[in-house]
Amino acid sequence: MARTPAGTPHDPRGAERFNEERAAYTVSSAKPDLEAGVAAIREVVKTLKPVPGVYRMLDARGEALYVGKARSLKARVANYTQIKALTNRLQRMVSQTRSMEIVTTNSEAEALLLEAQLIKRYRPPFNVLLRDDKSFPFILLRADHAFPRIQKHRGARRAKGDYYGPFASAGSVNTTINALQKLFLLRSCNETFFKNRDRPCLLYQIKRCSAPCVGRISTDGYASLVREAKDFLGGKSGQVQQDLEKQMAQAAQDLDFETAAILRDRLRAATFIQGSQAINASGVGDADVFALANRNGQIGIQSFFIRGSQNWGHRAIFPSHTREIEDAQVLADVILQFYEEVPPPPTVLVDRVLPETELIEAALSELAGRKVQLSVPQRGDRRKLMQQAARNAVEALERRLAERGTQAKLNRELAEFLELDGPPDRIEVYDNSHIQ
Repeated sequence: MARTPAGTPHDPRGAERFNEERAAYTVSSAKPDLEAGVAAIREVVKTLKPVPGVYRMLDARGEALYVGKARSLKARVANYTQIKALTNRLQRMVSQTRSMEIVTTNSEAEALLLEAQLIKRYRPPFNVLLRDDKSFPFILLRADHAFPRIQKHRGARRAKGDYYGPFASAGSVNTTINALQKLFLLRSCNETFFKNRDRPCLLYQIKRCSAPCVGRISTDGYASLVREAKDFLGGKSGQVQQDLEKQMAQAAQDLDFETAAILRDRLRAATFIQGSQAINASGVGDADVFALANRNGQIGIQSFFIRGSQNWGHRAIFPSHTREIEDAQVLADVILQFYEEVPPPPTVLVDRVLPETELIEAALSELAGRKVQLSVPQRGDRRKLMQQAARNAVEALERRLAERGTQAKLNRELAEFLELDGPPDRIEVYDNSHIQ
C-alpha cells in the first residue's frame, strides 16, 4: 500500500480516530487482529535472508508502527510470529501490522545507524522517541576570511571553520560568545557590515572587538587572537590565562598601563567563563554524560556536555513510548537518536551498562570518523560527575511530573466548567482572522 502523509483526520468522529497517547491511527476497517498480523509477517519471512538490515512494521494505512534492526533479518523478524514469547506491547504491535518494508545493510552497525535515522523520520508509536527535536547550537569560528568571525550556529555544518559544542541552549551560546569577545576581541559582524565600515563600531568602544574592519589590528595580530581562542575552546584555558597574566605583568613593568588594563579586562573575562561553570568537570576532557531516572514508568534523562574539561551546558530529555521497555534499552535508543544531530565526543559516559555496547560504540565511531567509547565511570572526577547527573535526572523528572499533575488538575476543572464527559485529550486553536 502506498504511504500517505501522517496527519489528523478531518473529522475525529469519523472512521479514522487519532489516539494521541499511541500517536497512531486505528482504522475501523482494519481493527487489531493478531492472526492477520502474524500471517502478514510470515509472508515477509519467506523472502528474507540471514543478513543485517532494518525492518519497518506497517499498519493498514502504510504508516510505520515500529522500526527495528537485526544482525539476521530472517531470524529477527521470524521471532514476531512466536506470539507467546512476545510482551503485551509487541503483541499489540503485531496485531496492527499488515505489511513490512525491509532494507538490507552491509553491517549491523550500519543497520543501527539507519534504524535511528528512520525512527527520527517516521516517529513510530512503538519505538522510544526523543520528544525534543530542536537542534543544538554550536559556536562557529569561521575559516573563510583573513579576519575570522565568531558566531552562533545551528543546523548543517557546511561553513568552513571550527565548530565547538553542543551547547544546551541559545542563551548559553550567546553568554559564552559575549565573554569570548571580551577575552579575545574577535569580530562577530557579518561580511556586509565588515566591508562597509569606515570607523570602529560600538563593540570596539566597549572593548569587545579589535576593529579589524578599519585596520586597528594587523592580520598577524588577529591570527594570534584566533589561535588563543582555539586553545581556550579546545581545553587549554589554564595556559591561556597564564599567558595573559605574564603579558599583563610585562606591560605593567614597561609602564604601558593602557595595554595592561586591556589585558586585565581580558583576564577577567577568562575568569568569568571559568567561574560560570556550575558543574565541576576538571579532568574529564571531552565527554557527554547521560544518567537516567525512572518514576513509575516515567523516564527522565539528564545530559551534560563537557568539552576541554569545561561544562558547555546540560539538558533534560523526556523520551516517549518507554513503557514495557528496560531502562538500559531506553537509554541506548535515546543516545543513538541524539547523535543523529550532534557529533559524538571521544567518550560517552553512562550510568549503566547498555545492551550491545560494542555495537553502539562501532556505530558512533562510524558517525564520528574516529573511535568513540562508552564508559560507566567507577571512580574519580568522572564518577562524581555521573552522580551529579543522576541527581539532576531525578530532580528534572520530579519537576516534570509535578507540572503534569498541575496540568491534569487544570484539565479536570476545564471539563467541569464546560460540562464535558471527561478531561479533554487535546485542545486545538484555529486562527480565522484572514477569513472574510
